[in-house]
Amino acid sequence: MIKHRLIAVLLVYRGQVVQTRRFRRTNPVGSAFTAVDFFNGWAIDEIIALEISEDERHMNGFLEIVEGLSRRCFVPLAVGGKIATLDRVKQYTRHGADKVVLNTCAVERPELIGEIAASFGSQCVVVSIDARPNAALPSGYEVMIRNGQRPTGRDALAWASEAVAHGAGEIMINAIEHDGDKRGYDLALVRAMSHAVAAPVIAMGGVGTWQDLVDGIRIGGADAVAAGNIFHYTEHSTKKAKEFLEAAGLNVRSSQFYKVDLPRRPRYRPF
Repeated sequence: MIKHRLIAVLLVYRGQVVQTRRFRRTNPVGSAFTAVDFFNGWAIDEIIALEISEDERHMNGFLEIVEGLSRRCFVPLAVGGKIATLDRVKQYTRHGADKVVLNTCAVERPELIGEIAASFGSQCVVVSIDARPNAALPSGYEVMIRNGQRPTGRDALAWASEAVAHGAGEIMINAIEHDGDKRGYDLALVRAMSHAVAAPVIAMGGVGTWQDLVDGIRIGGADAVAAGNIFHYTEHSTKKAKEFLEAAGLNVRSSQFYKVDLPRRPRYRPF
């Protein structure tokens, strides 16, 4: 049986990890390397790093961060931000990314999903969908782009199905109004998404307690649960989160301290 994954998300703005609330930056956290060292120690299942600066000026610095993360990260590393072409994906994978996360540019040019899947495989492509309630749409949720600031008029479930048809290997669904609010995932949205697509679904946005992670899997039907803000507090370690999931009887990789002598090597270095 496939195990449910616990994923830590790092939002990188101008070279620093930040926290957000409803997609607006609140306060800086610090170094991505410090966070990853902490996650590594307690066997997080995957790490996602997203570049959320306003423009391309900080991309060189972010690429350096990606390479540094890949050398000290012993679990799969997914990277997103400013992916408009296959060349950017090649940059990320050269610097150590195992997967890439698409959002705005996938909506604006869906063919990009297929281009990446054809070159790297569908398992390398995660399509992230930022959604907000819109009663005028069939699912009740609208796709937002440009860091959640621009409405598209597109139905979230319809877009997810299209993304999978183009070759997306996973869907990450993020409820904008729950982001940073600590009230748990939008379980209605997660559940609808889990039923709508055959690809694995990652729930994101709103974790305030470990029970929210359990609910994301049990009630929402998510294959993986992700969080960002909560893991930046020392009293809220990934170890405690994993132990809570285990105690709830969920099929997750056991939480145990481990050390790896050598840095992991990125999976993709074909260019």
